[in-house]
Amino acid sequence: MSETVERVRSYTFEEFVDRVKSFHGYEAIGVIIGGFMIDLAYSRLPENGLIDAVCETSKCLPDAVQLLTPCTLGNGWVRVINVGRFAVTLYDKRTGEGIRVFVDPAKIGAWPELEAWFFKLKTKKEQDPEDLLKEARRARADMCGLQAVKVADWVRKPRHHGRFVVCPVCKESYPADDGETCLACQGKLAIEGHDRSSEPYFVLLENL
Repeated sequence: MSETVERVRSYTFEEFVDRVKSFHGYEAIGVIIGGFMIDLAYSRLPENGLIDAVCETSKCLPDAVQLLTPCTLGNGWVRVINVGRFAVTLYDKRTGEGIRVFVDPAKIGAWPELEAWFFKLKTKKEQDPEDLLKEARRARADMCGLQAVKVADWVRKPRHHGRFVVCPVCKESYPADDGETCLACQGKLAIEGHDRSSEPYFVLLENL
């Protein structure tokens, strides 16, 4: 009987850790956990779909998305809506329906090193990278919650810019559609051109 090879998408675990180190600069446990989260999301999605992504933090998760999906910050298929939650959604770009995976505080307590890392109960100096890696490898996505969601239309709306003009305040170029001055000079906190507001960015369909 052949031994089952432990995989993160198309990579063996060791290959994925090497890719993380090469791409991120070191073996970041957040990117590795993100890999397990994306693996779990894909397992609940139809094969061969056209997938976009939303990350709810700018820390680590966007790199996991870029390593394991066709979505990159450069091609615009991954969007960062930074509300500080360690969560990622992969969704069908035509329908907006997808899978949201998040680190669940009620589950991560089963993994003391990961819990200490996640809640910053230990300083970086006090953390043992090898112990973290071993625990993450054992836990995989068992620390995560899973939801079926529908991503809001404003997130899915194609982000095409029209003509660019020069801002009269800062003298730099910006999309003319943003107003008489650029968003930075307007003092707006924007998410890729969308003002941060109370608009939800997904609707929960079901806890899985």
